[in-house]
Amino acid sequence: MRFQLTGEQEALRGAVRGVLRRVAGAGSSWLVAPRGGAADGYSPAPFPGDARPGDERPRLDRGLWRALGDLGFFSLRLPEADGGAGLGLPEAVLVFEEAGRALVPGPLVATHLAAGQVPGAAEGEVVVAAADGRLVEWLEEADVVRPGAEGALPLRSVDPLTPLHRVPAPAPTDPVAVLLTAAEQLGTAARAGELAVQHARTREQFGQPIGAFQAVKHSCAQMLVRTEVARAAVYAAAVTADRADIAAARLLADEAAVRGARDCLQVHGGMGFTWESEVHLLLKRAWVRSERCGGGTESEELLAADLVA
Repeated sequence: MRFQLTGEQEALRGAVRGVLRRVAGAGSSWLVAPRGGAADGYSPAPFPGDARPGDERPRLDRGLWRALGDLGFFSLRLPEADGGAGLGLPEAVLVFEEAGRALVPGPLVATHLAAGQVPGAAEGEVVVAAADGRLVEWLEEADVVRPGAEGALPLRSVDPLTPLHRVPAPAPTDPVAVLLTAAEQLGTAARAGELAVQHARTREQFGQPIGAFQAVKHSCAQMLVRTEVARAAVYAAAVTADRADIAAARLLADEAAVRGARDCLQVHGGMGFTWESEVHLLLKRAWVRSERCGGGTESEELLAADLVA
């Protein structure tokens, strides 16, 4: 089994990354100009629009949503006869990895899964919210709310870019939603590692870059190892679409994202907690995603049952 990306897959990933860069350069309400010459050309702002800490709730960037629709982000897996690209899970994983890397806010998974079923979802004209386990993301900003989210109550979210509601009864778990969440976590883990290495190379203490210190070196190396192990698992699950493979990929991606963001925060020190930095947002988003689809516990139970069988 080969996991090397094809030329078409590389082009797709580059196109998604390019769109996010252009949106950032166009003055998106969610993205701001890079600080300190960030290599990727974009960096998420603490709050969308004019929202600031203490505001009641953030607003979804509809311009970004339409840009993603124009790119085919939501219609990627629809047949060509229905206006889609006719691609599969491996390609969807690649674009969701980029979204996780850039911390794109919004109910991306719910809208992607609704493409072809909800008019306007595939084109990015309609925002769809759905219950995912016990959580519903961006309920008040959604144009269409899928069945199962009835009676959802507001929940204080640790991530300022992900307003949450909680439903009384857990909704069924869709394995594709689990896999796409794992892909987002993979992107966040990769971004955390890049930021940690970038800071370790430029931040100096005692007359030398902090990356010269063994503890920092080991931390960055461990981030890379966890990310690449998770990458192999996520890409493999995208090929096999096996529920056990998806559960394993989800657990590895959750660990890579959460631990990677925490280690990145340690490398940055106190500045990583500030609103001018995206580091703490990586950690907060990783925490929220780790509670999707029943949380890691459901994936652990599914994987354990498969191993016993």
